[in-house]
Amino acid sequence: MISIIISSVNKANLQQVSENINATIGVPFEIVATDNSKGQMGICEVYNKGMMRAQYDILCFIHEDVLIKTNNWGQKLLALFEQDPKLGLVGIAGSSYKPLTPSGVGGIGINTYYSNLIQSYKYKKTKSKHVYSNPDNQSIAEVVCIDGVFMATTKDVAEEFMFDEITFKKFHGYDIDFSLSVSQKYKVMVTFDILLDHFSEGLYNDIWMIENLKLHNKWNKHLPLTVCSFTPEQIAYIEKRTFKNFIDQLISFNFPMKTALGMLWKNQKFLRLNFKLFFKLKFYIFKKYASVSTTQA
Repeated sequence: MISIIISSVNKANLQQVSENINATIGVPFEIVATDNSKGQMGICEVYNKGMMRAQYDILCFIHEDVLIKTNNWGQKLLALFEQDPKLGLVGIAGSSYKPLTPSGVGGIGINTYYSNLIQSYKYKKTKSKHVYSNPDNQSIAEVVCIDGVFMATTKDVAEEFMFDEITFKKFHGYDIDFSLSVSQKYKVMVTFDILLDHFSEGLYNDIWMIENLKLHNKWNKHLPLTVCSFTPEQIAYIEKRTFKNFIDQLISFNFPMKTALGMLWKNQKFLRLNFKLFFKLKFYIFKKYASVSTTQA
């Protein structure tokens, strides 16, 4: 039996996904939905309150702008937890490497992304596409963090870690933060046996970046985290590519250069990871911000 916990901002979407769950889940369930249409609560607060109201042992935190395509997906989900007592969290998209550098779920440069979802678009005029990434051709893959569109866990695990509503008061960062917390003690996995259609690609802006910086300030001492056996050279390559993308994002969101330099200096692990890379990235910051100043002048 599964408790579906939803932060709702759109009645029509909630009605649609509720009907979809009823038609596809295949096991007894309840929907614990909270009206958050005015954005009065951050998603962490909504989820923490939802889990306290939940009756069942398996909790599924899900966005309301989805349709699940897999029949009897609830049975598949229950089986995963029954088969592995060390399983703490399951999603349908995630990464086996979380960089030291501020980023999304994973880094750039080497494919550490695992996913099985249909991505539709709200902010771009782009056709829907099936985003399937399964580098090792598994039915379920171990990762270090998952995307918040679909997050399933046990009530015991959820109550042990909770969502950090003190740090994350908006709608970003909560999923990676919760994933990293759970991964310290339990397995975090991506399943390829459940397919859903997500109607929004997410909005990356300055608010997202602020929450992302909070996340990396919180987890800085623990990152990078991985379940892969990467060489130091591979790690350096991922971090270099990811950091350059991070700088481009900071510039596009109009963050000052001191934010970039501050994050580089905070990540003293760069010096131990690759001494030359540290200074190359420092030079890259000055070069990119100088080019922006020249263009604006």
